Amino acid sequence: MLTRPGSVNWVTGGVSDPVDITAPRDVAWAVLTEGTRALVTTGIEAARLARDFDVEAAGWELVSVPWYRAEAMAEAVRSLVGARARVLSDASDVGEDVSEQIVLTRMVLSEPEREDLRELGRDVAVALDGAVDSWRPGVSRDTDVAGDVARALMSVGALPVCLIVGGDERVRSLRHPLSVGAVIDEAVMAVVVARRGGLHVAATRLAVAREDDPIVALTQELVAVDDAVLAACVPGNSWGSVVEALEQGYRAVGHEGAWVEHYQGGPIAYEQREFELAPGQSSSPFWDGRCAVGCAVAWNPSLSGGAKIEETYLISESGLEPVTRGVHESERVRVMA
Repeated sequence: MLTRPGSVNWVTGGVSDPVDITAPRDVAWAVLTEGTRALVTTGIEAARLARDFDVEAAGWELVSVPWYRAEAMAEAVRSLVGARARVLSDASDVGEDVSEQIVLTRMVLSEPEREDLRELGRDVAVALDGAVDSWRPGVSRDTDVAGDVARALMSVGALPVCLIVGGDERVRSLRHPLSVGAVIDEAVMAVVVARRGGLHVAATRLAVAREDDPIVALTQELVAVDDAVLAACVPGNSWGSVVEALEQGYRAVGHEGAWVEHYQGGPIAYEQREFELAPGQSSSPFWDGRCAVGCAVAWNPSLSGGAKIEETYLISESGLEPVTRGVHESERVRVMA
């Protein structure tokens, strides 16, 4: 029984668009037995799922319950599987929690899922590049740039579940310079995680008004860290060894320990990041998990002062395939000439 948005979208092929993007539980629960595939939902959502996704044609039984009875979803599940059934779940309070195994399994994307990720990555790149290119130093506000990103994504059916746009001193002093309606004079950072069909991609864009802006040189230092962690994303390598390579990358450029200042990203698919892992966390159930062909990663190393690098890649037999690189892919920081 799968109840969380990432799990439900994974097992159904992305049929459950969120109503509340902050909700930890999906509007539909997916129940799979040896002979049954059912989606349990409320009467509010059943008609929409049947109309928008034609779930029954896809082989799913649609079970509708009253929205006003909190226990109705669990009761419907028990009716489907039997009172004595052993229920494996992605949540500890609704069955035997096997969420870690689910995450490790769903991270390895099928070819159709990879193509969906590529298409979403292209749309994210277009949205970010277009918004940053429209920035006019001394004229545009951070909310203008954020609005351009959101508008472009939503026009292609993608939802910006994380959107951070800030400028100038906020970028230089804050890792998350959320928009405050300020005019941006010198530098802009636009960060987005977008979701469509349950899948996520993440990317960051930086632009400055002058080539001698300190962010340019600082980002050049950071390139070696990004290269180090990406080079470690080889099929068969453990995720623990990947984050150790990240740590060594910071040390090699004279910023030992800088990774503690901000979350560093990681594997991405049906969650904004499928799990969090930091150097030294060898007791994590994901430490010994293995990179594999079909996994996607979005690392985001950063340095205080405004430098940050973030793109989404697919791991393939021949190396890393970038899926969010845009029209200025050779420029880590765009200089607005």
